[in-house]
Amino acid sequence: MIKKGDKKIIRGWVMYDWANSVYNLVISSAIFPIFYDTQSKIVYAENNNIADWKDIPEGTQVTIDFFGHQLSNSVIYSFVLCASFLVVSFLSPLLSGIADYTGSKKRFLQFFCYLGSFAAMSLYFFDAHYAEISMISIFIASIGYWNSLVFYNAFLPEIANPEDHDKISARGFSMGYFGSMLLLVFCLVWVQVLEYEAKWCFVFVGIWWITFSQFTYRVLPMNVHGKKPKPGYIWRGFRELKLVFKEFKQTKRLKRYLYAFFFFNTGVQTVMLMATIFANKEIQWPKGADTSGLIIAILLIQILGAVGALLMSRLSGKIGNIYTLMVSVLIWIMLCIYAFFIKTPAEFYTMAAGVGLVMGGVQAIARSTYSKFLPSTTDSASYFSFYDATEKIGIVFGTFFFGFMEYMTDSLRASVMSVTAFFVIGFILLFFVPKKEIELKSIH
Repeated sequence: MIKKGDKKIIRGWVMYDWANSVYNLVISSAIFPIFYDTQSKIVYAENNNIADWKDIPEGTQVTIDFFGHQLSNSVIYSFVLCASFLVVSFLSPLLSGIADYTGSKKRFLQFFCYLGSFAAMSLYFFDAHYAEISMISIFIASIGYWNSLVFYNAFLPEIANPEDHDKISARGFSMGYFGSMLLLVFCLVWVQVLEYEAKWCFVFVGIWWITFSQFTYRVLPMNVHGKKPKPGYIWRGFRELKLVFKEFKQTKRLKRYLYAFFFFNTGVQTVMLMATIFANKEIQWPKGADTSGLIIAILLIQILGAVGALLMSRLSGKIGNIYTLMVSVLIWIMLCIYAFFIKTPAEFYTMAAGVGLVMGGVQAIARSTYSKFLPSTTDSASYFSFYDATEKIGIVFGTFFFGFMEYMTDSLRASVMSVTAFFVIGFILLFFVPKKEIELKSIH
């Protein structure tokens, strides 16, 4: 058993945000997208007899060979991420049922943490000349990172009382932003001051992720509810998931909240995943400028993201979680519309500041809101797998739609504007989330 509110356990749980967020920043948002874009341009220049990739005319659609097709590098990136999220959305519900039945959430958390860490380190060998093979690393790293979060998030309702969920969730996101920012600054010094190769940053991500996650593993219990699985636990785990799903279908507030979450979070995650590629291609950076301006914007987002998570946590205490989410989503809608028109670095920094303030807040409150809405249960991993599957299926739609819109229109700006629709639908659906839940009849 585990005692709710234990400060040592809560500190250990929060440390996993500190550990894993470096993947989301360095790999998903900052260093890798720029590294990948540069690698793609080098290959494109070689294939088109251009002496230096920096001489590629501005506005050129950079394409590379991918399974015999010449595709935009950003289209390939979005489709690979889309495929990884499909795998995650399929795996997480199945594995969570097994984890709940056997009491092995911690083991699954460790497995996917190590899988993602080593896959991140393997990006050291990334080569756009062999895009099909190289993209396997980003595909597996994405699966490791996102699947680990299913089991990590599932501990929140078990380590803390509902009234503390907003505060603890926000603290985790804030710790993640600060920790990842430290490694990003180190990577910037490594690349721009010491002039070492950027690919070493991917190795640092894996080492950081594994090292700091040990603080989490040291305090989280192995089997919270003392479950004793019988032989054939895989099929029993599937049965457990089926029972939880039947119980889940009885909920009204939780179901309606997930519908809204599907749409607004699809918008959030798509913007976060594709923002760097958009800025690198669409913003008119000064001629000959390096990527430092873009990195500064990303750091700004991280700082304000940490602040925003804490501010949204306080706001939710005053006006409630749903109204806080509605305020956040409304700001996201305005930011997407603004992004369609921006062209200069100054305009991009203004948008980055706005994104930072609502990015951490909407993620932290979305997680804690779901945790608060859960019925009393020992199957938290199974319940959070529905949350996670909803999130990943949404990202599949978002990243595929983003890439498809660019493919059809040859315009990243059209892709960004199309994301606005997800936020609008999510905002509307939040109006229909009931304030209270009916009492559930346990069918276990």
